[in-house]
Formats: sequence, C-alpha cells, structure tokens
Amino acid sequence: MAARERRTGARGARDGRGAHRDGARLDRAVSDRPTESRNPRAAGLAAFTTREILELMNDEDATVPGAVRRAIPAIEKAVDAIVDALAHGGHVLYVGAGTSGRLGVLDASEAPPTFGVEPDVFQGIIAGGGAALRYAVEGAEDEEWVGRRDVGQVIQRGDVIIGISASGRAPYVIGGLEAREHVTSKTVAVTCNADSPLARAADIAIIVDVGPEVIAGSSRLKAGTATKLVLNMLSTAAMIRSGRTRGDLMIDLRPTNSKLRDRAVRMVRDLTGLDENGARASLEANGWSVRAALET
Repeated sequence: MAARERRTGARGARDGRGAHRDGARLDRAVSDRPTESRNPRAAGLAAFTTREILELMNDEDATVPGAVRRAIPAIEKAVDAIVDALAHGGHVLYVGAGTSGRLGVLDASEAPPTFGVEPDVFQGIIAGGGAALRYAVEGAEDEEWVGRRDVGQVIQRGDVIIGISASGRAPYVIGGLEAREHVTSKTVAVTCNADSPLARAADIAIIVDVGPEVIAGSSRLKAGTATKLVLNMLSTAAMIRSGRTRGDLMIDLRPTNSKLRDRAVRMVRDLTGLDENGARASLEANGWSVRAALET
C-alpha cells in the first residue's frame, strides 16, 4: 500500500475507519450549514421526469462558475503564496477527506506529467489513505489528531497547506492545517462555508458559495465542481507564473506516451519553424525534453 500511495501522490493513514461519531458534535447547527441546506427548486424531486432532473442539475451547475469568479481575489492571493513558496523550494500539500481529498490527490498527481515538476512538489493527503481513493472510509475525517499527524509527517518549512472541505468542518482537514504550528507555512482553505472553523483557521480563505445542492448535503455535486475549478486555477496559474509554460504551451511536459510525444513534436515545430521530422529529430537528440530542444 505504501508504494501505491507514493505513486498516486496519496498520503494519509487509514486511522478512523469505523470510528464512533460524536452525536453531539454532529448535531451542532447542521441545518444551518450551506452545504446541508435543502434546495427549494428540488422539492418534489422524486416526481420529476428524467429530463426535468437533468435540466435542474444543469441549471444548478451553471451557477458554479459565477461563484468561483467571486472568489478570484482570494484565489489570486493563494496563487501568489504558492509561487513564492515554490520559488524557495517549498511544496504544496492538499489535505482533504472524501470527495475533497480525492480532488486534491487528482490535482497533485497531474502536476508532474503536465508541468515536469517532481512528484513531491504537489502532494495529496487524504483521510483514510490510498484506500479512500476507491472506497468510502467511514469516520476517517473525524479525528483532528490524525490529520495533524499525517501532514506533520511530510510538511517542511515554507510549504503551503491547502485544506479542502466543502463544509469547512472536517476535523481531519482542520487538524492538517494545525500541523503548521511548528513550521513556518502558509495555510489556505477551500470551502463553501464562510462561517466555518476551516475558513477561520486559514491565512487565506477561498469561499465558493454555491448554495444548496439538488440532493441536500451531497457536496460531490456543485461543491465538488467548484472545488475542481479552484484547484485547476491554483496549480495552473502557479505553474504559469513559475515559468513552466511558454505562452499557452506546456514545454515541461513529460512525453511518456504516443499522444504526448506527438504534442511535443507540434510544440517544437510551432515554436522553431522546423518541419515535423526536424522537430522529432531535435527532441530525440535532447531526450524528448521540449525545453532543451527549444534551447539548442
């Protein structure tokens, strides 16, 4: 399992499986949380036709980009913090549980092939570890100390911790941010709930208020879509600002398959004026490094 977790970028111990949930804690103003509210447009959902369900979901999804746009000032601050951290040898640690954790692992795993960075530059830490990428690990998010421990095992001075939780209340994620106590690190919250412990704990709070879901409490829907959009922006903008692209071209990609090798050939062709055969020859002579081929 450890080897598999290193390959996927997923970290996080499996503690918490089947853990007892504190009823008093779960009862705290649950109905007041934006992510738990009921959507009046979905009243009577069971009587909707298939087309009506799909159109309602599509209408609700269409509100997400606007909610993300309103969060751009905070996203900008987070990107600048990431760029500064990477320039000084720091790393980005995504911390989440459930859907939020999986999205963090997904974004982290795409950074090396897309931008040519080392696998530890962006890391995904998920409550429940690698098993939670495929299966729900019940109770894994309920222990702050586990999140604090999991992040504490990998954090270094100057890293950026990005806690991801739609509700902003996942104890594991809050604990992950607390791991910065003895290390100088920036913390970022990505949440749909402004009035949440996670938002209050972070140096930078990215609040994406997407409103109630079509299925009450199912934050894998609009909240998950919003989270994916925000993570796309964080990593992509940070890599662009860090010089990992030339214009809109990913010149540091790792061409590990036929599709990516063809993409590399097109980039060298377009940027140098060589024909395709010349571009391929240049890449082969430079170990299929687009950047090196452009600099020779």
